[in-house]
Amino acid sequence: MKIINVVGARPNFMKVAPIQRVMEHRHLDVKLVHTGQHYDERMSKLFFIDLQMPQPDVYLNVGSGSHAVQTAKVMVEFEKVLEAEQPDLVLVVGDVNSTIACSLVASKMSIKVAHVEAGLRSFDREMPEEINRILTDSISDYLFVTEQSGIDNLKKEGISPDKIFFVGHVMIDSLVYFLEKAKESDILQKNGLQPHEYALITLHRPSNVDVKENFEKILSAFEQIESDLPIVFPIHPRSRKMIEQFGLSSRVEKMKNLRLMEPQGYLDFMNMMQQARLVMTDSGGIQEETTYLQIPCLTIRENTERPVTVEQGTNILVGTDTNRIVSEARKILAGNGRKGRIPDLWDGKAAERIVDILTRA
Repeated sequence: MKIINVVGARPNFMKVAPIQRVMEHRHLDVKLVHTGQHYDERMSKLFFIDLQMPQPDVYLNVGSGSHAVQTAKVMVEFEKVLEAEQPDLVLVVGDVNSTIACSLVASKMSIKVAHVEAGLRSFDREMPEEINRILTDSISDYLFVTEQSGIDNLKKEGISPDKIFFVGHVMIDSLVYFLEKAKESDILQKNGLQPHEYALITLHRPSNVDVKENFEKILSAFEQIESDLPIVFPIHPRSRKMIEQFGLSSRVEKMKNLRLMEPQGYLDFMNMMQQARLVMTDSGGIQEETTYLQIPCLTIRENTERPVTVEQGTNILVGTDTNRIVSEARKILAGNGRKGRIPDLWDGKAAERIVDILTRA
């Protein structure tokens, strides 16, 4: 079996890394394609090194653009790869534009598609990722699911149970594999941080940072929380740009306990996450990583496509309501945060299960 694994954006790297590792260990004929949907030299290089990933066999270099432009560019370039390579299977992960673009091209060329992290639904079609998830699942031949909600959603959408496989979560595979290595990072010492005495933030979703009213409500919460403990913010380029565009720079600068830093590599960020008192985020993956690490997490969104993190994990949805964010943060600081448990099959062996299923087919 000849396989092409696709990565398009940084969240994909930690999902594909364990699958690529298992496939190579079993001497399968596998190639890695990087669409270049999200690319910056420093960050991509850092992630590839941290995750011990091989350099991509093919780099499409599509760059940024509108959803239509980006998806179209990936489709045009990926079709050339499939024509040259003639693989038996294309494996995609997550919900970025590269995921649907590569799935669609493969499906139309009668090449089987495997979707890792299938079945997740926010039920919010204003999220571009939700459209990507639904469409990719509808044309995939193998649907590898991370939690029970994924199975339920796919069955409701009429997907044949024969295509659905509950395997656990490959991103947790990466977390488990690199947990000890991440502890060697000196990122806290470099930044004068004390373990368990800071809050960690990630913020990048357009609904939060592209809407001035929402961004201001979130900053209002940070202004109150930073009086309780330092807040560390590895700031996404989009968030930095919008702070300047909305004229919020002076407001951010006045928060003496808010520390902006450049986006971090995988191991440094994992170290910061492991040792945070709490995490505030609008990321999907971080909701899951904090659940595994048993770190209290406040998700600055109205919904989540990862309900297991709320039902079983440490995650609380707080939206952009200033008072709710502050209230829940202070509950955590008082020792009253949600005590969760690790969901079923989040054991570091999902990639092995996936490769077992694909090679059995």
